[in-house]
Amino acid sequence: MSSPHAGRHRQLGLTDEQTLQMYTNMLLARKFDERATLIQRSGKTAFHISSIGQEAAQVGAAFALEKQHDYFLPYYRDYALVLSVGMTVRELMLALFLKAEDVNGGRQMPGHFGYRKHHIVTASSPVGTQVLHAVGFSLMSLIKKQNCVAFVTFGEGASNQGDVHEGFNFAGVFKLPVIFMCENNRYAISVPEHRQVAGRVVDRAAGYGFPGVRVDGNDALEVYRAVKEARERALRGAGPTLIEAVMYRIAPHSTSDDDMLYRTKEEVEYHREQDGIASFRRYLFDCGILNEELDRHVTDHVNREVNEAAKYADQAPYPAPEQALLHVYAESAGDDGCRS
Repeated sequence: MSSPHAGRHRQLGLTDEQTLQMYTNMLLARKFDERATLIQRSGKTAFHISSIGQEAAQVGAAFALEKQHDYFLPYYRDYALVLSVGMTVRELMLALFLKAEDVNGGRQMPGHFGYRKHHIVTASSPVGTQVLHAVGFSLMSLIKKQNCVAFVTFGEGASNQGDVHEGFNFAGVFKLPVIFMCENNRYAISVPEHRQVAGRVVDRAAGYGFPGVRVDGNDALEVYRAVKEARERALRGAGPTLIEAVMYRIAPHSTSDDDMLYRTKEEVEYHREQDGIASFRRYLFDCGILNEELDRHVTDHVNREVNEAAKYADQAPYPAPEQALLHVYAESAGDDGCRS
């Protein structure tokens, strides 16, 4: 028997093919994430920061935006987002291994995305600074009449940073075309949400003169709807929107974290059962878009893509030592980046 909610995606303007691609992207991000953790544990890379539990919201948001037109300012867990707006899993693996072919030249920490072709704005390590950058990009797009939005993500812990509030205020005053999405995963490293935020993140929008919307971050279609409406609002000149997508960080904060020091296995397992990928899979089955055979095909394809990407990146060359100064100092024609 099909669910009474089957067909929600069509009401939102999504095709069956698009929803199947959404599921594929979520699965690809999850499989990359799991493999990246294994690679780090094997000693081949130094560090990995996981997004397990947050993929549904990221994919839902990405599909509501326009690739290579809107500007994307992700935070360090947004593998599913960047995969959905143009990056490949091979490119993520090259970044993980810090190899020369990485689009950032092996220069960024893992999870610090940047890709000009796909309008992914390079990240900085200080928490929350991407919000100010997004406001700047939205102001630029407004001045140049580009008819696009800037989309930026951050965690509930970052929502307390002064940069975030300055960004909110400036965007609210000038009604800028920017969408702020807080991926509230309940923990700022080891600090639980109730020790980070008095009240709700979403309620802060009212103080800056624009709407706030709170959604279930495990429901990709609900996030899609909220982001789509926020984009339409921004493009008609009505200003920014704050979206608080509530979810749960299933993995530890990073591969350097022992999360059992501040939460229990029972708590993690409870939230694992609410996983957005599993619920989206059930939805696709209810709609008749997915069946066991097609699901196996999709999973096999994703596993093969991750395996090939990991093997390629592992064998790819590292940057040459003399390239360390490239893109640091101004260079003349024919300069090879060497400095005496």
